[in-house]
Amino acid sequence: MARKKREDEGVKGDWIVTYSDMVTLLLCFFVALFDPSDVDPGEMAAFISALSNIGMGASTGGNTISSGKSAELGNSIMSLPSTDRGRSMGSALRKAVSLFNPEIRTNRNQVQVTQDERGIIISLASDAFFNPASATINIEETREMLLRLASLLNSDEVRGRKFRIEGHTDAVPIDPAGPWESNWELSTARSIAVLHYLTDIGVEEKRFQVAGFADTVPISTNDTPEGRAYNRRVDIIILDEGHL
Repeated sequence: MARKKREDEGVKGDWIVTYSDMVTLLLCFFVALFDPSDVDPGEMAAFISALSNIGMGASTGGNTISSGKSAELGNSIMSLPSTDRGRSMGSALRKAVSLFNPEIRTNRNQVQVTQDERGIIISLASDAFFNPASATINIEETREMLLRLASLLNSDEVRGRKFRIEGHTDAVPIDPAGPWESNWELSTARSIAVLHYLTDIGVEEKRFQVAGFADTVPISTNDTPEGRAYNRRVDIIILDEGHL
């Protein structure tokens, strides 16, 4: 009888193998369906936070990603406007990188796309867009890039947002015999030139701010020709809500 009982127990335990195989197959199936581009940053942050204390002992507790009483009233983190704004900025950044992918991939530094706390920054190399000591845009060489920029600023991804055009120069002093009193005037005039061109091709003027920073906000050294070339630029910033 004891032997019969042990054999029965062995048969009863065989189900766990089939069950484990089924769970593994289901996991592989859902991993195959998973698309990282659809991950919501807010949900992912909440999920990571909820798991952060697993394995640290019961005394530390943990967080939850289940809905509470406040959520029943519509007061959840996913209902905050900032969540939608964050998703929108992510879409706008992807669109900007896609639009200027030819310039980014060729590494000619005519256009660079970055992001910081101010928002999304499209940097136009002034050497490509302007002649030395000039605020007149080289339209023949840059028209196609400016048209792509205008399409980005008119797109649904940045609907309702404000833009700021910032002109920057290197630290080389202005030629006293030239048309500009200082790099302040030159940087501002280049920002205004870009503003006029973008508004002339259909971007709404009241959405813009314009500034000239001369050589006060370098992104590279002014001690080398290459560094000065990086500093000579016009930045178009798609502003985040906190930097209007």
